[in-house]
Amino acid sequence: MFYVSTIIAQLTYSCGGSIFKGGIGSEMIEVVPFFHKMAFTILNKVGAHNQKSVLATTILSFSISSILTGVVFFLMGACRLGSLIGFFPRHILIGCIGGVGWFLVATGVEVSARIEGNLDYTLATLSKLFQQDTVFLWLTPLLLALVLLRTQRFVTSNFLVGGYFIGVALIFYFFKFALDFPIETLRDRGWVFNAPPGNHPWYHFYTLYDFQAVDWGALVQTIPAMFALTFFGVLHVPINVPALGIMTGEDNLNVDRELIAHGVSNALSGAVGSIQNYLVYTNSILFIESGGDDRLAGILLAFATFGILLAGPAVIGYIPIMVVGALIFLLGFELLIEALYETWGRLHRLEYLTVVIIVVTMGAWDFVVGILVGIILACISFVVQTSRKSAIRATYSGQIATSTVRRPPVQLRFLQAAGQQTFVIKLAGFLFFGTIVSVENRIRALLAEKAFRDQPIRFLVLDVKDINGVDFSAAEAFSRINRILRVKGVNMIISGLDVDGEIGQSLSGVGLFNEENQVKIFENLNGALEYCENNLLKTFYRRQEMLTSRHANSNLAAEHLEVPKQRASNSYSAETMYSSPRGHHLHQVAETTLHDEHAGPPKKWSSYKQPLPLLLQVLEGLSDEHEDFWFHAVNYFERRKFTQGSVLFHKGDYPDCFYLLEDGILRADYDLPQGRYAELIVSGRPCGELPFFSETTRTATMIAEKDCVVWQLNEDNWQRLQKDKPDVAQELLKVSLKLTKERMDAVTAYVLTNGG
Repeated sequence: MFYVSTIIAQLTYSCGGSIFKGGIGSEMIEVVPFFHKMAFTILNKVGAHNQKSVLATTILSFSISSILTGVVFFLMGACRLGSLIGFFPRHILIGCIGGVGWFLVATGVEVSARIEGNLDYTLATLSKLFQQDTVFLWLTPLLLALVLLRTQRFVTSNFLVGGYFIGVALIFYFFKFALDFPIETLRDRGWVFNAPPGNHPWYHFYTLYDFQAVDWGALVQTIPAMFALTFFGVLHVPINVPALGIMTGEDNLNVDRELIAHGVSNALSGAVGSIQNYLVYTNSILFIESGGDDRLAGILLAFATFGILLAGPAVIGYIPIMVVGALIFLLGFELLIEALYETWGRLHRLEYLTVVIIVVTMGAWDFVVGILVGIILACISFVVQTSRKSAIRATYSGQIATSTVRRPPVQLRFLQAAGQQTFVIKLAGFLFFGTIVSVENRIRALLAEKAFRDQPIRFLVLDVKDINGVDFSAAEAFSRINRILRVKGVNMIISGLDVDGEIGQSLSGVGLFNEENQVKIFENLNGALEYCENNLLKTFYRRQEMLTSRHANSNLAAEHLEVPKQRASNSYSAETMYSSPRGHHLHQVAETTLHDEHAGPPKKWSSYKQPLPLLLQVLEGLSDEHEDFWFHAVNYFERRKFTQGSVLFHKGDYPDCFYLLEDGILRADYDLPQGRYAELIVSGRPCGELPFFSETTRTATMIAEKDCVVWQLNEDNWQRLQKDKPDVAQELLKVSLKLTKERMDAVTAYVLTNGG
């Protein structure tokens, strides 16, 4: 049965089923316990007295289990489930390679020292190994393997391994004949394998199939063992196939193809009454390293195996045990070196420790247990290593992270000081129970009494744009963080979130977005920062109205502020009374800003006719010239109105003018190869000046977000101004360069904070 299964597997793989040209198919010794389980289940059910029924039921269960294994393999490959194998961490595969190496070394000792059953790690076994009639049986093949292993460092011929073992066999028989040792004496003393019975032909097992003698009830009882055997086989393919791919450097490995090949070979084997087979890693490595990396070599190997099948097992009685033992030792040492020696210093310490534990577990207990232990350790290692890497990618205060809204200088000065009440935390990676802890601890540190007193915050922005997943523990932590923030009166804002996406659904599932939680959501960080700035500016202008209510300037400023105007509600009344650290800080900043605003010369120009007040407001801080100087430019500007939704110009248009925005809001939409980007322009700011003065095409499309009133300087008037008032035109060019520098600083800050 073993030979029939091996021949079918070899022909399947070598005729194109497998990508490995030198892949070797065979039954694996690890599945024998499952066969024992099925056999004893049937024996206990049928009874030892009914030998014919036991044999017929057992052999049928073996072939059915092979068919079942083939069907499962084929369906996995046909359904393209091979990608699931990619979930096996590479160091677990390496550990399994080492475990196979340990298993082979132990098997080498068992075979060479004539130990019945498995190698037990006991004093009795140790004592037996060093008995006078045993010690040379296993030491001889061990030394032969070590000599060959050392020789391979200097000789790279493909014929080395095969020639070496043929040479060892010839030398053995030279001394046998020279010293005239009887073959029976060598068998009795453990130097040559015992000859198996030779009175049965190779097809004898087919005579055991007797469907009339099958106990179908006993056969049904073996089904759980059949599925266990199938699962065990499925577990081996993710180990053997990728490991062989690593060893041979095969970059075009398709696990689905290998699964289909396994399905075909096992189904055919079961259909002709034989047992399971697999692509065997160790045999394949030996065959490939011996020069058998060719499909024709694999086919010839199948025919040679068929020849041995026809000849019968009698040849086994003439094979020196030291040859087989040395071969097993050699394969075991090579795999242990690959797993434990060559990976030293290349793997992370936790990964290397996982490899060692897998190897020891497989050697001391069981192959499957070793894999399960490896998977558990890999999960623990992943959690430990991932938890060490903070999920916080960057943090900024609102003084650094600003929106792209073009604001008047007085607003910018206020926000520069008040921006510390906005705190941005950019998150990245996968948030789970191991990484969310550092995020929560960072937020708790911000709210600690001393830290909150020194830097009180009103808005906490959590940017989740770079988050690729959230588990349930992390989602619940968001709700817990929000409760902590609300106790301190801090508003939680989440940016970069698609509410209908996977992360949004996870957060919504824990009730984070319920109305009572008052969590604000924005599609991007820019929108969240704009929201925070507008709310801070409300406090600023309420304070301005209180201090300068009788001053005409206050009415003008309030009129041109493009944020919702609200009287102080109950939520802000405490701040008006200076009873909170945040309120005290904001009022201090507002008073300082307003004092600086009115500390200079009286702004008599604010009562002048437009566009002079607007022009002076735009040029404030950018030019040392006064209203008398700029009065000469007034007649060159023309007033225009745009209704909401109107397009002032498109990207790529030739600039024929630039604008000063007197009232309303404009939106500039940038559509670049690197992505899309938008900015708002509020009253009192210019737009379109850089392309106009540099005579380059428009870089954005300008749209009226609200009904707007603008003053434009067109190309004809610009030419007239340069001719009539060259000093004014020259100063205007200088101002445009300073405005460009401001915009470059703002864009650079936006790019760094959004990408940081």
